[in-house]
This record gives sequence, structure tokens and C-alpha cells, in this order.
Amino acid sequence: MGKNRALTTVLAVSALTLTLMSCSSEKPSPDDAAAALAEGLSNADVSASSFTAGTPAQVNTELETLLAGMGPVRPAVTVAGIDEDAENDDAAAVRLAYAWDVNMDSAPDWSYESTAQLRRGEDDAWQVQWAPSVLFESLADGDRLVRTTSPGLRADILDRNGQPLMGSRPVLRIGINKPDIPEDRQAASATALAELAGLDPAGYAAQVAASGPEAFVEAIVQRQEADGPVTPEALAGIPGALSIPDSRVLAPTRTFARALLGTVGEATAELIEESEGRLSAGNQTGLSGLQQQYDEQLQGTPGVAVTLENTSGNNIVFSINSEDGTALQTTLDPRLQSLAEGILEDEPSASAIVAIQPSTGDVLTVANGPGSEGQQTALLGQYPPGSTFKIATSLALLRQGVTPDSSLSCPSELSVDGRKFNNAGSYPAAFVGEIPLRDAFAQSCNTAFINTRDTVPQDALASAAQDLGIGVSASMGVPAFFGSVPEEADGTAHAASMIGQGEVLVSPLALAVAAASVGKGERVTPLLVTPGPEAETAGAESGSSSAPASPSPSPAPTGAGGAGAFTAAEATSLRDMMRGVVTDGGANMLVDVPGEPVLAKTGTAEFGSETPPRTHAWVVAVQGDLAVAVFVAEGELGSTSGGPLMKAFLDGAAGQP
Repeated sequence: MGKNRALTTVLAVSALTLTLMSCSSEKPSPDDAAAALAEGLSNADVSASSFTAGTPAQVNTELETLLAGMGPVRPAVTVAGIDEDAENDDAAAVRLAYAWDVNMDSAPDWSYESTAQLRRGEDDAWQVQWAPSVLFESLADGDRLVRTTSPGLRADILDRNGQPLMGSRPVLRIGINKPDIPEDRQAASATALAELAGLDPAGYAAQVAASGPEAFVEAIVQRQEADGPVTPEALAGIPGALSIPDSRVLAPTRTFARALLGTVGEATAELIEESEGRLSAGNQTGLSGLQQQYDEQLQGTPGVAVTLENTSGNNIVFSINSEDGTALQTTLDPRLQSLAEGILEDEPSASAIVAIQPSTGDVLTVANGPGSEGQQTALLGQYPPGSTFKIATSLALLRQGVTPDSSLSCPSELSVDGRKFNNAGSYPAAFVGEIPLRDAFAQSCNTAFINTRDTVPQDALASAAQDLGIGVSASMGVPAFFGSVPEEADGTAHAASMIGQGEVLVSPLALAVAAASVGKGERVTPLLVTPGPEAETAGAESGSSSAPASPSPSPAPTGAGGAGAFTAAEATSLRDMMRGVVTDGGANMLVDVPGEPVLAKTGTAEFGSETPPRTHAWVVAVQGDLAVAVFVAEGELGSTSGGPLMKAFLDGAAGQP
């Protein structure tokens, strides 16, 4: 019995030993090596894999070359299956499933499989037999994959009537075509063309010389319909000069609403990098203004192609068609915009005219004069409004029980905490002393309004301004500064705020909104770009061009002085006083403007440290369903510098020469 038990134990131990020996002799499967390769290809870093020839670093270098033309796009790679060799357990093939998002819309669009051969090494570890075909079956040594984009037809920017403001227009690309001229004549022709086009002759001649022998070297792009500097007759006299018909996205004229609409041109390296694959070299894209802000909407969905390139040529292996862009609807009135720009064309300093339709809030003109040097003075300028702000101060006074006929004290000079405040040098002596609010408003008596500072707390002043739209953000579809009025100010700062100085700042847009609010009888919310695919994300900004859009106007705060919605009675009183500025005050030049009666307020704002100080000139006006703000950065009085510009605009708007 004991011998049988012992024999049984020996047999069991022997069996266990054989089992363990059998297990320890099993070779590892290729699963882990396949998974590591798939992950490495997804990350473009195969450092975790082993190769039959070459180091992981060498394979990474080759992989980088193969993928360099794909930009930021990389595939998601998974193991689709492993096929082991039935006759050789040291060989296997892994099928790799590739999924590319080549148009970068967060959804895979190009899928395929490739095969990688695996071999078991001397240490039983699986190694990859690397070849470019592991990345894509058709790739061979010397090949690479290249991703390019091609935009659809760029959409137009439209005016308020749905007509193109900025769209594709015929142009002529004018330059020297080097194959058409002997090399020894090229410099002379380049110099002649540059002089004709108004370019630097030496610079353009050097550009021509540095270009290849078959190059066409563009000198200037000229509208076909315009009388440009390069005429066909002049061009015919320059050997090698060539004019090529083409098209460009352009506004009606070179200067038309340029700061607002922007420009379209070839994508820069910086824009290509920022686009994260949306743009490629050679693409046309928005470079500034609305064209850049709404570029994706206007450009549409770009087409994408993946090309296998080598020394023998190119072969497209995958492509997606482009989709045309969607038009951008604005509220601009092209006739009034052109009128405003023509009125400002001789003003040397920064200047602007903004017009709004009070009934809708539609912005009709955003005109900047040449003195603004391409800057968006009309929407983004930040300036003290001077006496035009007395519209807000008067509203605050009305809310304290003051009426247009209430008497105010208007001395020739007033001292507040040691600081002297005066009226303008041209202020009429007949209106010094005790005068009604309506006369103080019409004649713009600074001292009378400052004398009411104890009646109107600073927070009540800020509240009144906000009820007129000053300092209230709006999603108007474009960056803008809507004004700023401090809710706290004491002493001389509070006194200065009463007459639109100190820390009170507005843009021409903000004052046009205030005038429109008076005309409508309620706070107006301005709109320039109608809601579309990007309107909510691209919208308005308050104070700087990088602030987020405000979803809705901010409510006016309530303060010690009381605040509430702008009432019809308040609007009536303000309109009555603004009419008095035209009939009896500083805007008398507007009294004969044809059409409905004009309501206005002039303003002069001091700035700088010079003696005497430099001044901004302002005028705001309301006529029927039109509200306008005129601004001149280096003006005299609002009445003398801004008044004639306002009259010219209102006359022109009424169809008068």
C-alpha cells in the first residue's frame, strides 16, 4: 500500500514537471508587438517597436519624411487582425486599419488597411520588417504623402439690400514674362514697368532678375474696369510686359469701407499655422476685417486631396470636394457709405462718420477718413465726447425733476476743488447768468452743467448714459467699443464727467447709438452683421478687439439718483432741446437741411497736455429715421469742424448736391 502511494506521488510530480517545462517552452505571440506598432504609427513615434533592420530612431526619421506633407494630420491606427504563418511560427503578418481625418472635422474620412510583416528575433521578441508600404500600401522608397486644400467659391459680403459689397471682380495681373524677352533686356523692361506702375524700379528689377528663367513676375494687380496707371497702350511699348486676366475679391473701390470689410489675399505662413490644417500654401484667405473674421463662413468647406508624390509625378489617392461659402449679410447702405467717405476724404486727422437707422438699429455707414490710416476709428476709437455727452447729463437731470425750462446758473468761470472750468471762447455773453436748461443745452454752457453736479450723482449719470446705449455691449457681429462712463467719481472727476470729459470715453458708434436712442424713444441696440453661422461667436466686443461677444445688452444699473427705462416723455424733452441747438444754438448750419427737422448736439473735447489743449470735434444729429455721429480727431469746435461735414452728409442723404 505504501509503495503504491509513493509511486503515485512520483508520477504526479513528474507530470507537473513536464507540464511546467511545456509551458516555459511556449514562445510569445505577436499580439503585443502588433499593438505597439499600431500605437506608434498613431503617434508618429515607433520608439517602442523593434525592427529587423534599422533602429527605431531611423524609422522615426523616415516616418517623419513620409508624413511631412500631411501637416498636422495624423492617422488613428488599430490592429485589424494578425495572420500567423502555418508553416513558420517565427513569421506573422499584422493587418493595420488606418482612419484619417484629412479635412479635420473631427470625423474619419479616409480609411484603408496595410500589412506589416513581423519576424521573431533570436531572443524570441517580435520585430517589424519596416517598409514605407506599412504606412500606405502604394508607398515605396522616395515617396511621400502630401495633403493639400482647395477652397470652394468664396461667398460675397452683401449690403443691406442683399447686393454684393465685396466679391469676385475681374482684374489684370500685370508683370514681366521672362520667356518673352532676352535676358539682356529684362532689367530695362522691369525698370520701365515699375516706373509706370509706381513701384520701386530697383526693387522690382531685382525681383525679376532673381526669378527663374520661365517666370512671370507680377508687378501690379489692376481692376479691369478702372483707369489704372498701366494702360494697354503703355504696356505695349514695354518688351516682355504681359497682362493676364484674372479675378480678385474686391470692394467697389480700393478705399470703400476698407477698415471694416478688410482684404483677401494669399495665406501667410502665420495664418496657415493658425488654421490647423484648414489652409495650405497658395490658398486665398481673409487677411483683415470682416473677410478675416468670417473667413470660414465665406470660404466654405475646403476640398482636401492626399497625393502620393515622388520623382515620377503625383498621384491623388484620396480627395474630398469643396463646398462653396455662405454670403455674409451686413446692414451697410452703399450709397451713404460712399457719401460719408467722400465727405471725409480731405480731412488730414483721424475722422469718422457713423449712421444708424433708429427704428431697426441697423448701422448704415462705418466711414473712416484717410487720416485714420487704416484704423477702425468709427467702431473702435476711444475718445472723450465733450459736450455731446450733455444729452446724457440732461437725461439724468430730467430724472431729478429738472425740466427744460428750469433755471440753471451759467457763470463765465467755475472753480471746483481748485480746478477752473470755462465755457468755449466763442460762448455768447448774452447767455451768462441764470438761464433755462434748454438754453444751457443749446448754447452748451459747461459751467451750468457742472453746477448741477450735486443734483446728479455719478452713478445716476452713468445710468442715464447706459439708457442711451453708451457703455452697453451689443452682439452686432463685429468688434466695437460701446463707451465707458465710470459709476464712481468725486470732485473734479465728477465735474468733468458732467461735460463729457475726465474718464468718460466713447466711440463714434457709441454716440450714434445715443442719438438713435433719442430719435426712437428707447435704447437702440446696433446691428451691423445679421446673425449667421458665426454671428454668435464672432460678435461684439466692448473695450478691446479680443473680448468675447455679449449675448445681449447689459441692463442699466440703478443708483442713488434713480434709473429706469428710457421713457417717451424723456425722449420728447431731449428731442425738443436738440432741436433748439439747430434753431438757436451751435448747429444752426443744419436748420435749412431739406426734409424732416434736424435735431443735433455739438461737442468739443479737450485732450493732451499742450496749452492751449488740442481738441476733438463732435456733432450728432437725428433726422427722421436717420441718426448720425461725426468725429474729427484734430478739430476746432464741434460747430466749425464737425458742423459742415454733418451738413454735407445730411444734404447728400436727402439727395441734395
